[in-house]
Amino acid sequence: MSIKITGTGSFIPSRIEKNEDFFNHEFLNADGSTINSTNEVIVEKFKAITGIEERRYVKPELLNSDIAFYAAEKAIADSKIDKETLDYIIVAHNYGDLKHDSEQSDTVPSIASRVKHLLKIANPKCVGYDLLFGCPGWIEGVIQAKAFIASGIAKRCLVIGSETLSRVIDKHDRDSMIYSDGAGAVIIEESTEEGGIISHESATYALDEAHFIFFGETNHPEITDKRRYIKMYGRKIYEFALTNVPLALKSCLEKSGYDIKDVKKILIHQANEKMDEAIVKRFYKLHDMDIPEGIMPMTINLLGNSSVATVPTLYDMILKGEIKDQKINKGDIIMFASVGAGMNINAIVYKQ
Repeated sequence: MSIKITGTGSFIPSRIEKNEDFFNHEFLNADGSTINSTNEVIVEKFKAITGIEERRYVKPELLNSDIAFYAAEKAIADSKIDKETLDYIIVAHNYGDLKHDSEQSDTVPSIASRVKHLLKIANPKCVGYDLLFGCPGWIEGVIQAKAFIASGIAKRCLVIGSETLSRVIDKHDRDSMIYSDGAGAVIIEESTEEGGIISHESATYALDEAHFIFFGETNHPEITDKRRYIKMYGRKIYEFALTNVPLALKSCLEKSGYDIKDVKKILIHQANEKMDEAIVKRFYKLHDMDIPEGIMPMTINLLGNSSVATVPTLYDMILKGEIKDQKINKGDIIMFASVGAGMNINAIVYKQ
């Protein structure tokens, strides 16, 4: 028996926010002081580092649970299963349902329960729960689904990564340009076919690193409301990721029994183009190799960083032929990897 992904789906919001749309923002340093650069220069430097030209935001009437549902519907249809046969619905997110122009997140009932309700699944033995694990949440959900199926607790799971980060950003923070919205979903089940999930690696670094990504006040000193926004220590995250993610990838690959030359694609969390390139280059350097051309598909330039949604949307788009010059063939060895708040890291070796 293998444990495989048998269906995929994604929701990419239609609203496009381009870099030039930030030219009229009042960006400030974390201490509220003025940045000694024009917005045009700030945005140009931002693009050079992150690779982001535009990102996607949901329409005002949509919630995180809505877009998670849309991605789930597509994954269920793609797998051709009866939705009533699902044993688990696992939804990875970090900020719940946050209405447009609202200051309060809503997580009761869980996003998973809301998705199950929207899917109109009647079976009470289909269990839904939420998973908060930073940006690596969707991969961790896949790891958990695999464990449920391998232990005999479940036969079929729906794993979703969905986020609306546009509603937790501080418009006075340059980092706000990184974040975006989106949702991706997969069906995971027992299969008689060869392949599937081969190995995984997962870790939490919290002794010194727990608060590298956090909720904090706006950079604008004259705004006195108590609303909090997603904040990060970018340099610390960059250094942490470059030190630890390549080692996690190496350990995961070693557990799989495959050689690095067998790997056809690495689908890494779309966090920052330069950081992702540096991580994968360092991974190959650990094997005394240069990074192969085309090994690391990217969507961050057009879709931004949608946290838990970046990896499953990337995977779905490649399988559906929506990314130029990128494909995954049956039998290919691929790797999923992510790093994010916690600080958490994980990786999976998967045979298509």
